[in-house]
Amino acid sequence: MYTLYYSPGTASMVVHLALLEIGAPHALRLVDFDADAQHSAEYLKLNPRGVVPTLVVDGRPVSESAALLMVLADRHPQAGLAPAPGTPEHEAWQQWIVYLSNTLMSTYRFWFYPSELGSAEHTPEVRVALQHKIEGVWNLLDAQLAANGPYLLGKEFSGADLLLTMLLRWSRNMPRPATEWPALKRLADLVRARPSWQRLYEIEGLSKW
Repeated sequence: MYTLYYSPGTASMVVHLALLEIGAPHALRLVDFDADAQHSAEYLKLNPRGVVPTLVVDGRPVSESAALLMVLADRHPQAGLAPAPGTPEHEAWQQWIVYLSNTLMSTYRFWFYPSELGSAEHTPEVRVALQHKIEGVWNLLDAQLAANGPYLLGKEFSGADLLLTMLLRWSRNMPRPATEWPALKRLADLVRARPSWQRLYEIEGLSKW
C-alpha cells in the first residue's frame, strides 16, 4: 500500500499515473496549495523542501517525481513501465528520464517561479531565454519521435512517455505550446487516450489539457 501526497496537475501527476498503470493499492492525500499546506509543519516532516510529490513507500517518505517513477517501475516490472534491466532499451529509458528531469523540469521551475531567479517576475530577456531553452528541448524531442517514435523508446510505450506528456501539458499556456510540434502532439494524443490518463482526470478533477 502506497500513500501519495499530491496536488492536481503538478509534478505528482506522473507518479499518480504510474500507480494507476500498475494497479497497485494506494491512498491519496491532497496537499492544498491554496492553503499553503505544502509548508505546514506536518508536511515538512515528510518533505523538507515543501514540494510534491511525496510517496510513502513501506513507511518511508520518498520524493522527486522522476525518481519515484523509477522506483515504481522497478518494484512492479510486470506493469511494463520500463524495459528489462540490463538491456539497451532500459539504458535508453533511464537516459530519457534523467534528461527530462535535469533539462526540462529544472527549466520549467524557473519559468513558473521567477522568485527562484531572484525577482518577482521575469524580465523580458529572461522570459525569452527560458522560452527558447524549453522550445529547444521540444525541437530535439520532436525530431527523436518523428524518426523513431511514436514513443520515446520507439514502438513500445513506457513510463518515460507519462513523464514527457505531463511536461507537454505544462506548456499549454506558453507562447508556443508543445502540441504545435507534430510528433509531440501525436505522443500526447496516444498517452491521453490511455485509461490511466482519463482516470486521473476524474480523480484529480482536471478538465483542460
